[in-house]
Amino acid sequence: MIAQREPLGRAEPWPAPGKLNLFLHVVGRRPDGYHLLQTAFQFIDLCDEIHFWKRPAGVIERLGEVPGVPPEADLTVRAARRLASVAPDAPHGVAIEIRKKLPTQGGVGGGSSDAATTLVAVNKLWGLGLALEELAAIGLELGADVPVFVHGRASWAEGVGEQLTPVDFPEPVFLLIRPDATASTAEVFKAPELTRDSPVITIRGFLTTGGRNDCEPVVRRRFPAVAEALDWLGRIAPARLTGTGSCVFAAMPSDAAARAALGSLPSRWTGYVVRGLNRSPLIERRMLEEHGPGSGR
Repeated sequence: MIAQREPLGRAEPWPAPGKLNLFLHVVGRRPDGYHLLQTAFQFIDLCDEIHFWKRPAGVIERLGEVPGVPPEADLTVRAARRLASVAPDAPHGVAIEIRKKLPTQGGVGGGSSDAATTLVAVNKLWGLGLALEELAAIGLELGADVPVFVHGRASWAEGVGEQLTPVDFPEPVFLLIRPDATASTAEVFKAPELTRDSPVITIRGFLTTGGRNDCEPVVRRRFPAVAEALDWLGRIAPARLTGTGSCVFAAMPSDAAARAALGSLPSRWTGYVVRGLNRSPLIERRMLEEHGPGSGR
């Protein structure tokens, strides 16, 4: 009988970091309706934590609840089942247990990151030997943001978000705010007033002059709580929406400044002081599994 909590591999949890869109331009639309984007992804040190437990071969399940996400719709379950379809002779099944720390439906990529961590971890724990490029291709089937989390490097992204160029951006302290609202990605991208013809820019141009989030005006009009959070944070530092929201963020001059601002946050909102990361903590966890403590640096 397999113990309920017998880990696959090492007992330490696997991290699934959040991300910020440092800018987001919509530069066109494909014939199939998908929007063409330019964006810059950077990770943050706020992470979901995922445990993978042994199950008999062929058994894939999720333990515990994820609010608003039934197990059959969970991207981690779908990711593990997709790997099982590639390797039907895997020696174990898996039970996936997620400790959520990232705000859900906030534009920080929690579901995509959880799926990517599952792909990377289960590939390693089942000994499948798939390359990161192969895992990223599988991830793209699950969502456009999954590949950047699989690769684990802050990146300039184009296409639907899957064409990635690693870039080392400054790694500031950010104040991240989740207002009392949930923004619908589908609603934002269907909005007739969404800008869909922003000029294409270069990495150098972004690093020199910055960019904006084309979704922000739509979200401001349709989700007043997000507009209020942007205005509140904007009085402290230049504020921006991440993804299609609802989270907003601003780079702060120091950790102390970020924590001072957090202390004045309206109680109906949730705030986080986070650090921007160009290298995902998932890389270190993968190295730990392969080589033990002290690896991956």
